[in-house]
Amino acid sequence: MSRLLCLSRRLICAECKSSVNKSQPFVCLLTRRVKLRDQLMKSFTSAPRRASDAPKHSLLWMFGLGTGFVLALGLNYRTFGSEQCECAEQKTDGHQIVCKYTAAIEKSRDLLQRIKVQDEVGAPGMVVGVSVDGKTVWCEGLGYADLENRVPCGPDTVMRIASISKPLTATAVARLWQDGKIDLDAPVQKYVPEFPEKQFDGENVTITPRMLLSHLSGIRHYEKDAQKVRDNREKAKRLLKLLEKKEKKENKEKLKADDNNSKSKEAKGGRRKKEFEQEEYYLKDNFESVIQALDLFKDDPLIFKPGSTFLYSTHAFSLLSAVVERAANQSFLDHMMAMFRELGMMNTVPDENDPIIYNRARFYHLNKKGRVVNCPYVDNSYKWAGGGFLSTAGDLLQFGNALLYSYQMTEVNGRLPGFVKPHTARVMWAPVDRTEASWDRDGQYAQGWLVVEKQQKYGECRKRRHYVSHTGGAVGASSVLLVLPKEGERDVLMDRPPRGVVVSIITNMQSVGLNNTALKIAYEFDKTDEEDSTSA
Repeated sequence: MSRLLCLSRRLICAECKSSVNKSQPFVCLLTRRVKLRDQLMKSFTSAPRRASDAPKHSLLWMFGLGTGFVLALGLNYRTFGSEQCECAEQKTDGHQIVCKYTAAIEKSRDLLQRIKVQDEVGAPGMVVGVSVDGKTVWCEGLGYADLENRVPCGPDTVMRIASISKPLTATAVARLWQDGKIDLDAPVQKYVPEFPEKQFDGENVTITPRMLLSHLSGIRHYEKDAQKVRDNREKAKRLLKLLEKKEKKENKEKLKADDNNSKSKEAKGGRRKKEFEQEEYYLKDNFESVIQALDLFKDDPLIFKPGSTFLYSTHAFSLLSAVVERAANQSFLDHMMAMFRELGMMNTVPDENDPIIYNRARFYHLNKKGRVVNCPYVDNSYKWAGGGFLSTAGDLLQFGNALLYSYQMTEVNGRLPGFVKPHTARVMWAPVDRTEASWDRDGQYAQGWLVVEKQQKYGECRKRRHYVSHTGGAVGASSVLLVLPKEGERDVLMDRPPRGVVVSIITNMQSVGLNNTALKIAYEFDKTDEEDSTSA
């Protein structure tokens, strides 16, 4: 009985302790009841045994009935008290935010489960994160971080982010540029004399950091055969022209879109399969510095004349990391780790094999029979800047929101400055001529990001939203980070940035296209937010 009474007194919130005051009358009632119980028990134990115990039993019966009444009252009051708890009141706004997006979360979760985890690619696990106007509204793990030991994915799961390392490096370059420490139009030899002067078709040419940022340098990717790269590019152009001609003959927009998606998926799947056959993906040698990593490609001929043709190149970003190192007068990894700390990305680290990195996932791919198998050991020290970092979905949201804040920032008193200046952010997200991106044909590459600009050609037809993104593909990993800025006129004084949806998805399976899925999720949350704003 004593224990039951004590349990009934658990009306105090473990977090705020505030319900003590609100339940004080009932607590006092319990206190008097306990005192009465102690007096009765003392009287009962001290009284001499008599032949007739009827009065004693009657008194105990009344005491038990009263205790039951108090317990019932306590349970009822406990329910009432919990509704009035101060910490619950403080959490109300956050709870309402999550509830508002429940339908969007359910649809997005089904999309990921149905399209990515179970039916199409058999990815062992993935983590998705979504933020709206800078607030994380969903972060969840699906599947397994470690398939063999049945370790589930969670918000803290750490995976390879692959080429999302490029926007991180581009941000470091942008900060050095706005501080006057890097000249984006100077020859790279100004900072890295170890990189030899280059020629193309017998003519001396110049490679600049700006070209490296936008993949216009002509430096090769993983394929070393320059002629093979050119031939494959010409074949891709011819295929694209055939597809465009076929599109013009189609009468229905839906059929045209479906045809485009199926064809592009087939083409991308073939490219990924061939790309992951390149030997350099599976390097096991450790490179002690970014300068040493240049030995892989610095003496190879250029594929195209610098500035003339877009050629996606991870090695170009390796050269860019050497430029950052010299301009910052600090080792590249030390400079990036300092930047991550400033951004609050405490789970983003180099993909080194020796350190113990808690919550690090294992990595997988499909073998020739279509079965999930472990990926081989690789050392990514040759490409820190272009694909060598580990992170979490939450850290990527943090990064996306930091840049969205900078992009939307205006000079208003009382607001903190952005991580980069507004002009710098707009330069980073400005499309560059003669560029493209494989994961969205509507977009162009900017400085470390794909940019799709707002466009609507015909009334009541497809409306293209402005967004930026970057995908990643590495041994045993695929990733995407997508930023969808809010549309419409903004009230500079009242509309505090960041305003928009940020989506991050990381998975421990290679060759998974995620950009289209991330865009659908972003639209779903944006639609919910827009409907809520309209109803308000």
